[in-house]
Amino acid sequence: MTNRATRIEPDTLDRLGSFVPTGRDPASVRKRIEAMEHLLEGLFKIPGTNYKIGLDVLLDLIPVGGDVIGSLMGAWMVWEARNLGMSKMQMARMFGNVGVDFLLGLIPVVGAVPDALFRSNSRNLKIIKRHLDKHHPATALIEN
Repeated sequence: MTNRATRIEPDTLDRLGSFVPTGRDPASVRKRIEAMEHLLEGLFKIPGTNYKIGLDVLLDLIPVGGDVIGSLMGAWMVWEARNLGMSKMQMARMFGNVGVDFLLGLIPVVGAVPDALFRSNSRNLKIIKRHLDKHHPATALIEN
């Protein structure tokens, strides 16, 4: 008898791969980065408004540790950008955005508010999209 609860079936991995591509090509990287930005910045809509917040703001409610986790997730986006061959200047700007986001989140009690307004991951996604649109135009998607 095999314990099916501890084994990941190949078809499960295939289905997961259809949501988040695992390739190293620019189109796959673009989809992963867009998915991470959505998770961190636009997961929930604040009732009664059109403003969205994500996991980044919710993690700010956990003192220090939440900011570290959010910053690591933001740094992952910059690491993916490195794999696209982005310039050191662009990457430094993106790390600066993550650093400002981290420092804003460290402000006790009210740190989530400026963190929600700064949106470092959305800023970094714009930088990455600009690079992709210029150097890998086939990855561009028409957005409504």
